[in-house]
Amino acid sequence: MHKIMLVEDDATMLSLLSTLLQIEGYQVVKVKQDSLEGILNEMRLEKPSLALIDVYLRAASGFDILRRLRQDPELKNIHVLMSSGMDFREQCLERGADEFILKPYMPDELIKKMRLSLGDKALDEGLVK
Repeated sequence: MHKIMLVEDDATMLSLLSTLLQIEGYQVVKVKQDSLEGILNEMRLEKPSLALIDVYLRAASGFDILRRLRQDPELKNIHVLMSSGMDFREQCLERGADEFILKPYMPDELIKKMRLSLGDKALDEGLVK
């Protein structure tokens, strides 16, 4: 079972994502820290398979988190799916994100992008649930 870390500061979005991902069989961890260092430390402790990171957060930039993840030998292999209400796809991919999803998105679109990021091709093709 993949562990997904949600780096999102919108409480409603966090609740909806958490419920959706648990229904899909993922283990979900919500980031409790709001500083860049706090978020990175939580990632070191939790060791998620994938981090779903919003570009705009109150206390830290999603771009900064992504940059630090890719520079850190302990964290660089975490799959990253970035999200935003603005189309930052190109910037996110250039900075090392595995995928980008534009808000608002449909649950099926999110799950497909997560599976692609994680390399779960059999899951994405509907061969395994």
